Amino acid sequence: MRSKATVQRTVVPAKAGTRYGVAWTPASAGVTVVIPAQPVVQPGADRARAAIALVTGLFKLRIGLVIGFTALASLAATPGPSLEGWRIAALGLAVVLSAAAAGGFNQWYERDLDAHMRRTRGRPFVTGELAHDSRWLWLLGAITLGSIALAAHAANWLAALHTFLGAFVYAVVYTVWLKRRTWWNIVIGGLAGSFAVLAGAAAVVPGAPPTVPIVLAVVLFLWTPPHFWSLAIACHEDYKAARVPMLPVVVGEARCARVILAYTVALVALSFVPLAFGMGWIYGAGAAIGGGLFVYASLRLAANPTRKTALANFFASLAQLTLLLTGAIVDSALAG
Repeated sequence: MRSKATVQRTVVPAKAGTRYGVAWTPASAGVTVVIPAQPVVQPGADRARAAIALVTGLFKLRIGLVIGFTALASLAATPGPSLEGWRIAALGLAVVLSAAAAGGFNQWYERDLDAHMRRTRGRPFVTGELAHDSRWLWLLGAITLGSIALAAHAANWLAALHTFLGAFVYAVVYTVWLKRRTWWNIVIGGLAGSFAVLAGAAAVVPGAPPTVPIVLAVVLFLWTPPHFWSLAIACHEDYKAARVPMLPVVVGEARCARVILAYTVALVALSFVPLAFGMGWIYGAGAAIGGGLFVYASLRLAANPTRKTALANFFASLAQLTLLLTGAIVDSALAG
């Protein structure tokens, strides 16, 4: 009858960049056998996801896509001749690219501020993942020029001008001139979104815009401060540490929350004006549902300004804008 060999297993510490090694000794043989540790190879899918996350964060593509969406909603809501599909898509891409260039410049320029804020200290220019040098300025400038040329080719030079002005307001007026100096920074910076609306309208009517896109541009102008002030309340200590004069840092969270409520009520009320100028019930439903959510969240924030209610209002503002713009696109599509 054969005896069973006793096996002793030992985990061998892996070297850097490896998974693990395993050694065992069959007691009957007195020989140790080692399986070499295998190098850890990052799967291609993981590398792709990391690259997408890097690009999305660096160029603030989530914000850029929202800006591009506003341009397309304005284009849809502006009465006039229909544009070819490729022109609509190209204009949307041009606005997204110009916003992406402005977002990238914002991160390049604000590396020192980002290092003081928990929310932003992991950004690639802060961590050193990307070199902070002038080559980025050339790249961002090229993207901006390309977006302007694309807007001019797809639509006209007035649309291209509005595309450029939106990026200029965010990158230069807001980021360089105002953000570190005054709480008016995001109030005036709200013009960036308004120019995207005007770019969409100019693609259809290359002249004075009709009433509906003008109203939507003002709504976007009023929407931006409460959206970002809500985030600033949630990240109050970050902005305070970085010495950025956002409104809640300057006047306190309670007073800022009341200002947010006033802005919210004003922009929601204004969003119903297009109903008097041809927009239909689908747009009205989007304005009512989204506006109701935003006002409710702002009331809760004004009653109890905490991080939780501030973040809830931040996301409510996104829901309101999405419902409003989607309503404008669907309403116009069905009417046309």
